[in-house]
Amino acid sequence: MHVPDGFINAPVSVAAGVVAAAAVAVSLRGARRELDERTAPLAGLVAAFIFAVQMLNFPVAAGTSGHLLGGALAAILVGPYTGVLCVSVVLLMQGILFADGGLTALGVNITVMGVVTVVVAHAIFRGLLRILPSTRRSVTVAAFTGALLSVPAAAAAFTAVYAIGGTTDVPIGKVITAMVGVHVLIGIGEAAITAATVGAVIAVRPDLVHGARGLTTRLKLRVDGALVDAPAAAAAPAPAGAGSTRKVWVTGLVTALVLAGFVSFYASASPDGLEKVAADKGIDEKVEEHAAANSPLADYGVKDVDDARLSGGLAGVIGVGVTVVASTGIFWAVRRRRTEDLTATSTAPSTSASAG
Repeated sequence: MHVPDGFINAPVSVAAGVVAAAAVAVSLRGARRELDERTAPLAGLVAAFIFAVQMLNFPVAAGTSGHLLGGALAAILVGPYTGVLCVSVVLLMQGILFADGGLTALGVNITVMGVVTVVVAHAIFRGLLRILPSTRRSVTVAAFTGALLSVPAAAAAFTAVYAIGGTTDVPIGKVITAMVGVHVLIGIGEAAITAATVGAVIAVRPDLVHGARGLTTRLKLRVDGALVDAPAAAAAPAPAGAGSTRKVWVTGLVTALVLAGFVSFYASASPDGLEKVAADKGIDEKVEEHAAANSPLADYGVKDVDDARLSGGLAGVIGVGVTVVASTGIFWAVRRRRTEDLTATSTAPSTSASAG
């Protein structure tokens, strides 16, 4: 659903850029509460994984494909604020390095693919967990549902933006019907990928899944022959291997590299949902050439490498590497800022007391 340059006029693109910038600024502050020494590296991995899986277009209808948007997955694994940042980093890397998604449309893409998907998926996910049993299966079911509905919501959001600032005269009724219809099908794939990934992480390290933190089992103590809940301060024992995220991080990174470097070669070559609707309805009449069209990695291939499999595989590996480095650096900086804030807060009372 990467919107190219030329679909949306300049004023609306600028307005969407302002909305996206505000959302990123709010998310930078909110992510301080979500990131710690364990989840900061995981957040970088989530961004790289989303980049890799977005290269795997899957067929959804005759001549149409879809790919993961990733907002739901990121929100559930690392939290909604960090999730917005994950998707934003991926979109920035794709736009600058791979000429995927217009640079003037970056604000539109972050708003539609990042903010809308995260907000919708997180709201549905949390709402379902309030009424479902407190089990790991409920987390997976809620993740599936949130991801499923977040994709047509993003399609509807794009249609709303197009209705305000579209550069071609196409009846909005036809656009929203086509967009939502095809993206409901894409949402099924999104939901399956999200639920499978969340379920896999919960199976080995439930403590790392932001959306599953409420499922921690209270420690039981035997008092006078009866089992009672331990005080809140006595946390349940951490799962085996919980002291380090290295194994999860390495496994996830290797998986992302394999998906982007090898499996992506077998992805569907059909246009994705937005491209198909744009071609069918005439939305793409004023599409503009991408500013990074001459990038050495444009169109997910390495320039001057003739072998298609090798070219695409190298581009995918480079993309995963750049994304994981850039996003991890950002998240560690956010986490460091959180540490500084906590330190300042903890020293303030003692300073005041000394002054008194």
